[in-house]
Amino acid sequence: MRFRLRYLHHDLELTEGSFVIGRSGGCQLSLDDPLVSRRHAVLIVAGDSVTIEDEKSRNGVVVNGGRIAGPTEIRPGDRIVIGSQELRLVDSGLDGEPRGTETLKRTLPKLLSLAPPSIDPRPSPTATASVATSEAEMDPTMVRRAQAFALLSGVAEKALAMGRAEEAERLLSGPLTEIAEASRGGKRFSRSLVAAVARLAAKLATATANGAWFDYVVALYRSQERPCPAVVVDELNAAVRRVNVVDLAGLRDYLALLHDKQATFGPAERFLVQRIEGLERLAALR
Repeated sequence: MRFRLRYLHHDLELTEGSFVIGRSGGCQLSLDDPLVSRRHAVLIVAGDSVTIEDEKSRNGVVVNGGRIAGPTEIRPGDRIVIGSQELRLVDSGLDGEPRGTETLKRTLPKLLSLAPPSIDPRPSPTATASVATSEAEMDPTMVRRAQAFALLSGVAEKALAMGRAEEAERLLSGPLTEIAEASRGGKRFSRSLVAAVARLAAKLATATANGAWFDYVVALYRSQERPCPAVVVDELNAAVRRVNVVDLAGLRDYLALLHDKQATFGPAERFLVQRIEGLERLAALR
């Protein structure tokens, strides 16, 4: 049996011997994550078995939700969390998920376009509300994702303020993609978390001129079936002036959904729909 290690949308072949994961550039898999130690964990591949060991890291290694205490055998399908990054062991003979051939532009919007999540029915908190506001009501896996995002978002904001857009994108790509995948899977999460995620994704679109992050925000709120809050619309207006290409069809689909539901919106939400219409007109001129 041959194994692969799946990280984000990439599969890494595991051969006999050791495979080191950490923050150091000398590791076989280098994770740019402040929660990851320089030499964090090692996978030992021997025949038909794979064992993972914690290399005395600061934050430990979590397998299927539990922190390991010593060498632990893992099997295909097992999920491994190192820092805020999630990986999965895959049998090379199985093709249950797409391999890492799609670009960010194609993959991020698709993560959210199929299945709307359960929506927190409470009134939306302000944009400055804590990401953890509704953690007590969230699925445990979403609580972990929210905590990972909260840890990294401050670091990413500082990187953006210093003009280090690529560093911010590396820090946020993992947590934002995980949250998107959880949304597609119908996980419950708070409105404050959605707003925080969307605002930073829009800031990434502006800083990197990558339209995929703009599309990510539109797809996220399309799955929520409600208008983006004002703080997110503001960021999208800045982003649309910077990016070269956006998914205009996806933006129009989102507006069509909002128009269908407009009778259920209050005055504030109807005003937000008007602002998103203005955003669509601006995008159409690009």
